[in-house]
Amino acid sequence: MLWACILFPQLALDTVLRERDDPDTPLAVIGGPTQRRVLQAVNAPARALGLRAGQTLTAARALADGFSCVEVEPARIDQVQQLLAAWAYRFSAQVSLHYPRALLLEIGSSLQLFGPWPAFEARLRQELAELGLRQRIVVASNPVAARILANGHDGLALTCPQATRDSLQHLPVERAGLPAEVAEAFSRMGLRRLGQVLALPREALARRFSAQVQLHLDQLLGLRTLGLDFYQPPDRFDARLELNFDVESHQALLFPLRRLINDLAAFLGGRDCGVQRFELHLEHAEGPDTLLKVGLLAAEREAAMLFELARGRLEPLRIPAPVRNLRLVAADLPPFVPQHQALFEARAQQAQPWEQLRERLRARLGDDAVTGLCAAADHRPECAWQPAEQGAQGHLVMAPGSRPGWLLAEPQVLSEVGLQWLGPAERIESGWWDGGDVRRDYYRVQTRDGLRGWAFRDLAAPGPLWLQGWFA
Repeated sequence: MLWACILFPQLALDTVLRERDDPDTPLAVIGGPTQRRVLQAVNAPARALGLRAGQTLTAARALADGFSCVEVEPARIDQVQQLLAAWAYRFSAQVSLHYPRALLLEIGSSLQLFGPWPAFEARLRQELAELGLRQRIVVASNPVAARILANGHDGLALTCPQATRDSLQHLPVERAGLPAEVAEAFSRMGLRRLGQVLALPREALARRFSAQVQLHLDQLLGLRTLGLDFYQPPDRFDARLELNFDVESHQALLFPLRRLINDLAAFLGGRDCGVQRFELHLEHAEGPDTLLKVGLLAAEREAAMLFELARGRLEPLRIPAPVRNLRLVAADLPPFVPQHQALFEARAQQAQPWEQLRERLRARLGDDAVTGLCAAADHRPECAWQPAEQGAQGHLVMAPGSRPGWLLAEPQVLSEVGLQWLGPAERIESGWWDGGDVRRDYYRVQTRDGLRGWAFRDLAAPGPLWLQGWFA
């Protein structure tokens, strides 16, 4: 087996930054007791002001001004970790959140599907960057070694147990994951590297230290297995973003909406499913939430398309009160079947699949503005096509080209001057059962301008020639 550890060294800071649209504003994540607030992490603009992690808030205020302070709730960080596990589930069935701020996933069985490790690693880094998260990635022969080596390495790939053991030999003792008092005891003994500790007799270690120390060292070397709880994706997506201030305009809601949609798309990719209906809750400081329902006719999971659909539903909405939080809930998650496309598709950049165009029109114009057509078992042209739900199947089988592609809303009188008759008449007698009885002779005709039409004479009331429609 081969294990990858993805460590997120700035998870708390990235959790805040990915929800904000002002990356150039100096920002500090604070924590600690009320009497002594401490800067836990700072972004690049705040670092340029001289702020550093570990400073007290009082010292930071004395040193610089004009930076924002945010305290991240542990529940929010846990929500992001759950999202990351759902995202990683698309690459491996064995994903674990055993360590904080880190993902463990078994990749040995995934390399045949996602390519050699360099290409696989590049894909992981690209998708994590799109999610707004910085990372360090290490591959080793067991999960414990991968996690420990991620403390001091990035991009290290050790594909066999011997390579893993050789790399562990040079690891500083204080970075080996041992308790602080144990690492300090080894340091006082003159043991600075893990290889020096591993060279000691097991009996000597057992006399001086607890059994947990030897267990940890054995797990580092892969001699014992670490019991892991593997992630199981939930059956619904429920995410919530707290906005920095009360929002009253649609434009200010687009950035957090895009972030929620991107998270939804990552979740859907991990579960290998799509979404057909989801709800957007606009939470106000006072009063009930404003509920926006987005429904699709087919399952989709492309982030750009889902965002455009939600945006199309959001912009016409009248917001009754300032929005404090944004919440997205998706419970209808049917299987997703990708569309088949031609290998050499003409004008791929300009072309848009009909399904996406249909959903965009429904989002802009309303659900009832776009309907499908269904063939009905009736030979009367005005009754042969009926409005229907998208995807409905008809029962009337017609020969290709036997009916015009454009039927007029109402038949029009057609002058017979210069007409050319293209074939014998086709008689249609139908409708006696519903009071709409018709007896007509239909002809294919061509005008002097070269237009081909479909016209009839009413046998029940002889008169002029009536145009029913045009052929393409």
